[in-house]
Amino acid sequence: MSRVTRYISRQIALSLLAVTIGLAALIWLTQSLRFIELVLDRGLPFSVFLELTGLLLPSFFAVILPITTFVVTLFAYVRLSSDRELVVMRAAGLSDWRLARPAMLVAALATAIGLVLQLWLVPISHAAFREWQFEIRNQMAAILLQEGVFSSVSNDLTVYARIREPDGTLRGILIHDQREAGAPVTILAERGVIQSGPNGPRVTLLNGQRQQVERSVPPNSPPGTPPVPRLTVLAFGENTVDLARTNRTEDARNRDSRERFVGELLNPDPAEGLPERDIRKFRAEGHGRLASPLTAFSFALVGLAAALGSGFRRHGGGLTALLAIGSVVTLLAIGLAVGNLAARDNRFIPLIWLHAVGPAVIAAWVLSGAPGWPRRVPPVPDQGPGRGTARRATLPRRVAAG
Repeated sequence: MSRVTRYISRQIALSLLAVTIGLAALIWLTQSLRFIELVLDRGLPFSVFLELTGLLLPSFFAVILPITTFVVTLFAYVRLSSDRELVVMRAAGLSDWRLARPAMLVAALATAIGLVLQLWLVPISHAAFREWQFEIRNQMAAILLQEGVFSSVSNDLTVYARIREPDGTLRGILIHDQREAGAPVTILAERGVIQSGPNGPRVTLLNGQRQQVERSVPPNSPPGTPPVPRLTVLAFGENTVDLARTNRTEDARNRDSRERFVGELLNPDPAEGLPERDIRKFRAEGHGRLASPLTAFSFALVGLAAALGSGFRRHGGGLTALLAIGSVVTLLAIGLAVGNLAARDNRFIPLIWLHAVGPAVIAAWVLSGAPGWPRRVPPVPDQGPGRGTARRATLPRRVAAG
């Protein structure tokens, strides 16, 4: 490796590391605000908060790494051009491809890191994140209950407690349970105690009333009579309600696509009984996982084509840099549209690969001098017929006259 390659590669690699970590930390900070309430208001340990939010970092790195690779590459070569270092290197006989070699090495490293993230680390971290979500919503559901607030333990279970004492005793309780389809239950109780059960926390209610709406056909009604809602009220001295929504076995049946490995996405297990819509989505997600790391290399080549292919400009290449940034922003928008389109219809999956590889091919063509592209030759100024001869002819007479 030559000194020039080491010099440029060191600048790009250090800048890439700093920018990627800084941007990931900023995104982590904004996303972690969703969970800070669990620590400040609901007593969740701070170590759990750090672990829960730290599991989001691999997904952040996988998304921002192609973008930061492009930004760092473009900035490094624009700075080299403005400092006239590229002029000196070209004068020493280095071609555009030789100058682009350091950025291509760093981009290849970023692509390899992206593959490791997408194929291994992102599914593992997301599965662990889902596991913590299960723990909080089910095993730690008691933490979610606040005094004087209608707390949604899950999408189909709401709990209200007028007073919550330090020992966990609840007073003035209202529970609205919709976990049984078509038969919502509302429970009112004077007092309750939160306890641990086999499937998670449960609350033992004392001196209350259970109200349930059921649909049934009235007795002695003619055939064909539709069922009508009927309110059933039951007074009780003691009743137990599980706050956990599901158990672990039921929750494991519905795994998110992001916590599956690429092999599971491309070849779903028929025993799971997934609907055709989910199978199409999984296949598109699998191809997107394989293709998305390649965008780091493609975006780096786009930055190189903008910085090196435009030639030297005395006053900098600000317009070219803006065009390159606009091109990458457009490519990101196209990538989102292509991913959604391929998830609906797998016939558009080749567009995912075209989006990942196509910009690299076009940028390489520009770096090679755009062969085959018609170039405009500047016209030679016309001096007129015999003009040079007339000058040469009159010169001796002027000398003689002098």
